[in-house]
Amino acid sequence: MIPELLAPAGDPEKLRAALDFGADAVYLAGTAYGMRSNAGNFTPEELEEAIRLAHSRGVRVYVTVNTMPRNEELPALPEYLRKLERFGADALIVADLGVAAMAKRCAPNTPLHVSTQASVTNYAAALAWRELGASRIVLARELTLREIAEIRERIPPELELECFVHGAMCVAYSGRCLLSSALMGRDASRGMCTQPCRWSYSLVEEKRPGIYIPVEEAEGESYIFNSCDLRMIEHIPAMAAAGIDSLKIEGRGKTAYYAAAITNAYRLALDGYAREGAAWVCPPELLSETEKLSHRPYDTGFFFGKHDLQTRRSGEYIRPWDLAALQLSCEGSKALLLQKNHFAPGDRLEWLVPRQMPRRAELLSLRDTEGNALDAARHPLQRVVAEFAEPVPQGAILRKEIINP
Repeated sequence: MIPELLAPAGDPEKLRAALDFGADAVYLAGTAYGMRSNAGNFTPEELEEAIRLAHSRGVRVYVTVNTMPRNEELPALPEYLRKLERFGADALIVADLGVAAMAKRCAPNTPLHVSTQASVTNYAAALAWRELGASRIVLARELTLREIAEIRERIPPELELECFVHGAMCVAYSGRCLLSSALMGRDASRGMCTQPCRWSYSLVEEKRPGIYIPVEEAEGESYIFNSCDLRMIEHIPAMAAAGIDSLKIEGRGKTAYYAAAITNAYRLALDGYAREGAAWVCPPELLSETEKLSHRPYDTGFFFGKHDLQTRRSGEYIRPWDLAALQLSCEGSKALLLQKNHFAPGDRLEWLVPRQMPRRAELLSLRDTEGNALDAARHPLQRVVAEFAEPVPQGAILRKEIINP
């Protein structure tokens, strides 16, 4: 069995990136009831169009309805669920028991996937959710591969298992965190996390207000809640052997470049596994691809037992490459580009090509759409005509190495 590749689609641009670069399915949200309010998300009209577009590409769409709604939010929910069924959503991702029951009444023909927010850590909970109508369980992130394999053995084969395999990890138990609510009044369980686990903290003694005592490690500071990022691209055979049906990439709040590049890396990895089976070994160039994305230090989470998942470095991301431009059209070695970030001849550039390894892009010249020569693409969203030393790959996007001072 080749696991499904499930990619994040935080807004229409990220959706197109995930579709272009090899997702089997995407997950996204409307403007309410989803766990990522900082993502662009989709209006009802955009949701309908997103589902239509994905289906035209043979890609499934799972809509998150996984917040824990308050009383005043419930009256509008039935019509929203009916609308998602009319639009043709391939599944609803739910966490709240009442929402699950409402979904079975209002959208009876749409499968239910149980969110990781429900913290399913054992086969009894998985079976209980199946009795309530679930067709898939997004398992809690605290499970080992051995525990997942045991769950797989004790549940019916038609009950699917999904696991996060790449992206940010929370300091809290399967994402149920109160730090953001306590410090900022923004509830993480309602999609509004401010990520206070990434901040640097000091101690204050009760009788010495205003005197901040640093919590120090060897380098002089400590981010005492700050977690590593998850990366399991090397371990696809082990995940498939454990019975995981869907490999989920975290990141609806991240960039379209992230959606494109990480989806592409895992697509190539799964294609390699499909060809070679259990003998497949992740090539170094795919690991290198994951390093070119914005990330914190990587770890394998709990899959192989409890590690030291904390990173004591700054909560800021390592960001070695970024999106330079989107390709609007190309002919031979020339391309019409929509500029996203500053780039110029002499920069180290690459083409990120769908379902292929990246290619070097040597930029020879830039002109505006009226034919005037440019020394650089300086203005976001300007259209430029670029000429390269080699033919431009169809559908590729242009990325740039960031030179840190």
